[in-house]
Amino acid sequence: MALALVCPIDRSPLHAEGEALRCPHGHSFPVVDGIPVLLRDDVAQTIGIAHASRAAADQRPARHSSLYLETLGISESEKKMAVALAEATSAIDPVASVLIGATNGLAYKHLIGRLATVPIPELRLPDGHGESLLDIGCSWGRWSIAAARKGYRVTALDPSLGALAAARRIARSMNLQIDFVCGDARFLPFADASFDKVFSYSVLQHFSREDACAALAETSRALAPGGVALIQMPNARGLRSLVQLARRGFAEGSGFEVRYWRVDELLRTFSATIGPTRASVHCFFGLGLEASDARLMTPPLRLLLRASDMMRRMASHVPPLLHVADSLYLESTKPQERRAARAASEDACAR
Repeated sequence: MALALVCPIDRSPLHAEGEALRCPHGHSFPVVDGIPVLLRDDVAQTIGIAHASRAAADQRPARHSSLYLETLGISESEKKMAVALAEATSAIDPVASVLIGATNGLAYKHLIGRLATVPIPELRLPDGHGESLLDIGCSWGRWSIAAARKGYRVTALDPSLGALAAARRIARSMNLQIDFVCGDARFLPFADASFDKVFSYSVLQHFSREDACAALAETSRALAPGGVALIQMPNARGLRSLVQLARRGFAEGSGFEVRYWRVDELLRTFSATIGPTRASVHCFFGLGLEASDARLMTPPLRLLLRASDMMRRMASHVPPLLHVADSLYLESTKPQERRAARAASEDACAR
């Protein structure tokens, strides 16, 4: 089944015209190295790399064009490192080798340029049997690869053209078929009910409340009736979260800062926007501690990981521990019928 792409502005169908996709209303979007760049240029972006991706798609610079360095949100020294790794034909993708530093906050900064293997985490979803899955905010693709390995038919979306190009190179090296689209979670360029599953990790936590609600509404629209969304979010009452909030005076946050939600806010908003929702513990003492990453971690982080895993297992027997976990998974099921979904969503997000 071919991916049903639509115009992110008016949701009309797109057709190929040269190296672009166009809709009947005259909106045009470039296709770069096989990746559709379906970012709107008439709205404020959630992150600056989206502007850079639009510019890169239009300019297509010749030197190291496949790396799209300006779209990665990295420092000048990291750009030089990525180029050096590319010229040395490193066994690990040069972009992944640099972006690993932001994969778990700054916890893996010591691995920049030194990555020995591609770390693929364990996806907390049942094995797939050809079901379609959308990974929102895939970056260099490790969760998309995890989903494809688990039997899902994956579409990966991100506003960074360079991260998507890296993800595609890595997926191809593993003989995995994944569709990559450069787009915005608030304006998903997919037809209604396109996906059986939607997954998102460490993405919506960086959005304002308004933008997060817009992305959740789009998630609901893109999900097929009966489909499931699994989305990671931070808990404002988490042990480490409270420390982080105190450091910034309990301000809401701006720019790319993490926004912290209470458990009741998450459950109310996700339930109203997508459907019945349950929360489960992702981890304690951080927002991205994954057991599959243990070999990447420094000794202090491995101790935190062990403590986190122990408390997560305890939480299955002591439910109140959920409320002090730092990171949660919200699993929402879209009902077969959605009545007054828009009004319920707007009401939940306005509170």
